[in-house]
Amino acid sequence: MAGRHTLRARLAVAIGAAVALLAGLVAVVTTNAYAAAGCRVDYRVTSQWPGGFTGNVAVTNLGDPVTGWALQWTFGAGQTVTQAWNATVTASGAQVTAVNVGYNGSIATNGSVSFGFNGSWTGSNPVPTTFTLNGTACTGGVTSPSASPSASPSASRSTSPSASPSTSTPPAGNAMAAVAAMQPGWNLGNSFDATGADETSWGNPRVTAALLDNIRVQGFNSIRIPVTWGQHMGGAPSYTVDAAWLARVKEVVDWALADGFYVMINVHHDSWQWINTMPADRTNVQNKYNALWTQLAAAFRTASPKLVFESVNEPQFTGSSGDAQNAELLAALNTEFRRIVRASGGNNATRPLVLPTLHTSADQARVDELTATFNQLNDPNLIATVHFYGYWPFSVNIAGGTRFDSAVEQDLVGQFDRVANAFVSRGIPVIIGEYGLLGFDRHTGTIEQGEKLKFFEYLGYYARAKKLTTMLWDNGQHFGRTSFAWSDPELFAQIKSSWTTRSGTASADFVYVPRTGSVAAQTLTLNLNGTTFQSLRQGSTDLVRGTDYTVSGNQLTLTASALTRLVGSRSYGVNATLQARFSAGVPWRINIITYDPPLLSAATGTTAAFTLPAQFRGDQLATMEARYADGSNAGPQNWTSFKEFDVTFAPDYAANTIALRPAFFAEVNDTAKVTLTFHFWSGTKVTYYVTKSGTTVTGSLT
Repeated sequence: MAGRHTLRARLAVAIGAAVALLAGLVAVVTTNAYAAAGCRVDYRVTSQWPGGFTGNVAVTNLGDPVTGWALQWTFGAGQTVTQAWNATVTASGAQVTAVNVGYNGSIATNGSVSFGFNGSWTGSNPVPTTFTLNGTACTGGVTSPSASPSASPSASRSTSPSASPSTSTPPAGNAMAAVAAMQPGWNLGNSFDATGADETSWGNPRVTAALLDNIRVQGFNSIRIPVTWGQHMGGAPSYTVDAAWLARVKEVVDWALADGFYVMINVHHDSWQWINTMPADRTNVQNKYNALWTQLAAAFRTASPKLVFESVNEPQFTGSSGDAQNAELLAALNTEFRRIVRASGGNNATRPLVLPTLHTSADQARVDELTATFNQLNDPNLIATVHFYGYWPFSVNIAGGTRFDSAVEQDLVGQFDRVANAFVSRGIPVIIGEYGLLGFDRHTGTIEQGEKLKFFEYLGYYARAKKLTTMLWDNGQHFGRTSFAWSDPELFAQIKSSWTTRSGTASADFVYVPRTGSVAAQTLTLNLNGTTFQSLRQGSTDLVRGTDYTVSGNQLTLTASALTRLVGSRSYGVNATLQARFSAGVPWRINIITYDPPLLSAATGTTAAFTLPAQFRGDQLATMEARYADGSNAGPQNWTSFKEFDVTFAPDYAANTIALRPAFFAEVNDTAKVTLTFHFWSGTKVTYYVTKSGTTVTGSLT
């Protein structure tokens, strides 16, 4: 406890200093809009972090009514706006122009309008001091009609759509700003969502305030706390939630709110524990669900508006008649959720509420179903949510999905575009409530490191481009719950960088050099991603351009002489690590690796336990194919010859073995010889043969 209080005291000092800094950044500028008018502009930096900040601008009209407005200012230190809400913001050099959107173009006398944005900065972030509204300098007074320009502001600047705003879905209002401020987010997974007796039943320790303090320090602005309630509820008709469990959840919510987080709580694995039985037991499920949210709404009625409710995680239904019934059942749950929360009053009357698609899928049909619910509810404080774990073959490494290629990229683009087009374009915010790769829960080499980094670099960039807030799924595999350290600091550095900028990458993060024979020059393709290449560095020493390497367009070539020096005595494995440095983002690591083709050996074992000896000799395994003698695919998921990494096979580099899992042999024909082709990252392919006879397995090289 003392350690936790000491950390929180240190953070309180830091937060106090930050508040003082932000107070100095706040500028309240009284301005004059145009003839027979005047306005007041309140420009505030509401939060700031290294490289980024959130701004809020409020404009109060002190004169005649305004119909259509454009506010302009100039950034004094190279700041840029990266995302905006409630206004369309463009820039020409340092000059920024914010124009009303269709629903907020009119400002009555003494009325006000506000908009917000996320921005980037380097060096300093001074507040603009001069604004113009509709082309007239804002001087702090109300000018007389005689000084008015000849052109009417409403005639010269009106961006209202031809359709009446009353005929379209109301704008999201503050929900859009809140969701933008929630970026980036983190999931406290496998704790309160565990389906056992308490939060430790899935192997994670009790949640501490120190954990949340440390997550906040990492730069996260929101935290999703998944909660499974079913095993902590009594029976019908009251379905009373266990008081101790609710109090414990509330304690952690309060810690998070005190740390400055936006906080999202939900109904989590209940989705497949009991809510999924709704097709056959609709009345009881709906009653239980309603009773649960009635209690939660009451318990958190006065909580900070930064607390957000999510109706249900990954909703699904068993035994339904199909898509139409699934859609109708989910709409019923979401509708009752909103009704119960809103009716409870207090801060719940306007609290942001998160509604998922079926399975939290971004497929078009699922998005369309949720769109219909939003149209019906007509509530400006609703948020849409989907989850994203990437293109499945890449996410689990099956069917040859070893690389972040065009198929992986286009899958991401398609899903993000669908939700952005359906919701964000209409002023409805979207949260990617969980994102990651499914292979994270498996072998550390399921997805090769460089390919993984490229995936997350692009995900962060495209989410920003589409104004989507992202929440990293972390069940304890990323940030240590007691060590407060990242298990893969390189991955987190790439994720964090992607929140504000792009990073250069390359076609690979390795160069393989044979252990014997002459060393040849090798070329990597640079993915500049809008940056420019600057240098190639080993440690703190820059390699010499033209001697150690050359760059032609996007081709980076390491010379034979440089590689010969870097591999030294050519011991197996990584002999040197380089960094390709770009004008923005994090450097790209390139390992220089010495290898020989791996050697496999004959072995015997059983279908329950079979490992073949493998001398990897500096190489690493990418994937494995399995075929019968007639060329047909062998093993599970026989629509592809490439088997699923770690589910059917897994390397152990320390033990020098490759295991073939029971799941592989469970779907291999008895007595049939199976040809295995092991693909290594050096490009080497090694053939091996296995035969199953009952529970006995024999492996050979011929």
